[in-house]
Amino acid sequence: MLAHVARPVEILSSPAVSAGLLRVENRIQRLSTSSRLPLINTAAGRITGAGGKRLRPALTLATALALGGRINNRVVTAAACVELIHAGSLVHDDLMDNAAERRGVRTVNAELGDARALVVGDFMLAKAGLAALSSASKPVAETLAAVVVELAEGQFQEAAELFDPGRTPEDALQSITRKTASLFRASCLVAHPAGRSMAAYGERFGVLFQVLDDLLDLASTAERLCKPVGNDLRQGVYTLPLLMALRHDCGDVRPFLGRRLSQDEITFLLARLRRSRMVDDTLEYCRSLASDALASLPDIADPQITAALYGLPTAYIDWAESLVVR
Repeated sequence: MLAHVARPVEILSSPAVSAGLLRVENRIQRLSTSSRLPLINTAAGRITGAGGKRLRPALTLATALALGGRINNRVVTAAACVELIHAGSLVHDDLMDNAAERRGVRTVNAELGDARALVVGDFMLAKAGLAALSSASKPVAETLAAVVVELAEGQFQEAAELFDPGRTPEDALQSITRKTASLFRASCLVAHPAGRSMAAYGERFGVLFQVLDDLLDLASTAERLCKPVGNDLRQGVYTLPLLMALRHDCGDVRPFLGRRLSQDEITFLLARLRRSRMVDDTLEYCRSLASDALASLPDIADPQITAALYGLPTAYIDWAESLVVR
C-alpha cells in the first residue's frame, strides 16, 4: 500500500482558500451551464462537475491573499474563468486525442461526436472571456485572452511534432510552457493588480507540474494513477522526461521513435525507461524548477499563505514521486 502523501491542492487549502474554492465551484457551475441550449449545459456541466485538482483557481485565491487582497467577487470570478478555460482546453485535447474517458466520465467527443465537442469547448473558452470582461475587469479579460492564444500555440506545436524523432528537450519545454505553464502564470496575474510579481512563480510551477505529469505517464502504473499509462508514447508525444533520457542512458530507445508502436513495444519501452536514470534525472530537474520558483516569490506578510506557496512545489514533487515505480 502506498504511504499517504498530501495531494498538492491540500497544501494551498488554508481556511480562507478552502472557503473561496466553494464560491469558485459554484461560479464555475453557473458559467458552464449558462447556455440557452440545454445540451451544451449538460455537456459542459458534466466536464466541470467531474472533479479535478482545482490547482489553478486555488493558486489564484492564494495569490490574492499573498498580495494583500481579499477573496471578493472579482477574484472568485477570475479564478472560475481560469478553471473554465482549463476545462474547455481539455475538451479540445480529448477531441484531438480521440479519448473516450476522462476522470471516469465519458468525454464530450465520445458522448456527442467530434463536431459538437468542438463547439462545447469553444463555448467554455468564450464564456470565460465574457465573464472576465463583464464581472472581473478588462485587464483580467485581456490576460485570459492572451493565454488562450498561448494555449492554442502550444497545442499546435505539440501536434506538429507528433512522432517527430528530431524533437528536442528544448522543443518540449517550449510547448509545455505555452500549453500548460501559461495558464498557471495567468492564475497569478488575474488575482491582483500586483499579480505580475507572482507570474514567474506560477509559470515555473506550471512547467514542474507538466513535467511530473509526463513522468508519471512513463514511470507509474494504471493502478496507481487510476488511468492508462504510456499514452504519450502511444500518441507520438515525445515528452521532456523521455527526451532527457535519450540524451543520457537510453540511446537504445531511439530506434522506436518516429512510428506508431504496438502495445508490446510500449510495455517494453516503459520497463526500459524505468530502469534508466530518467526518474532521478527528471526529479532533480523539477527540484531545480521548484528552487527557481521559490526564489521568485515576493515578500508575503501572511505566514499561512507563505507556508502554502513555499510548500506547494515540493509537495507536488513528493506526491508524484510516491506514484513512481522504480
